[in-house]
Amino acid sequence: MKKYMLALLVLISMTTVAQVAVHSETRTATWNLIGLKYDKQVKPLVWQAVFPSALKAIHNKVIELPGYIIPTKVGNSFNEFMFSMVPVASCPYCGTGDIPSMIEVKTLKPINWTEEPITLRGKFIINDSGDSRSIFFLLDAVKK
Repeated sequence: MKKYMLALLVLISMTTVAQVAVHSETRTATWNLIGLKYDKQVKPLVWQAVFPSALKAIHNKVIELPGYIIPTKVGNSFNEFMFSMVPVASCPYCGTGDIPSMIEVKTLKPINWTEEPITLRGKFIINDSGDSRSIFFLLDAVKK
């Protein structure tokens, strides 16, 4: 019994030492623009996205954005995924941290998953239709 207790104490002490790896900073002026979107209540229990004019100015424009692949399906190569300024380990649903701005990406060619940041170039689209899809898209994206 003492051996099991000792093993349990060792395992518990190892988990308290574990830390989330520090990631490379990918915040850019474009990520800051994307972060300007906010929600306002238009009637009880009904919220609507608000896109400031500076953010609307990049709608339908080709942009470059550094960030991390957040897979939405199992695999090693993706044509569609979420893209964030922080890695999946920093996502509140998958690790620690706050909810980051994310963009749904659709690529021309598959991109291999990596833990390292990458830069994508594609057409930035704001989905202000009110439907349940993503609010931001990067279409016809290519890895730089």
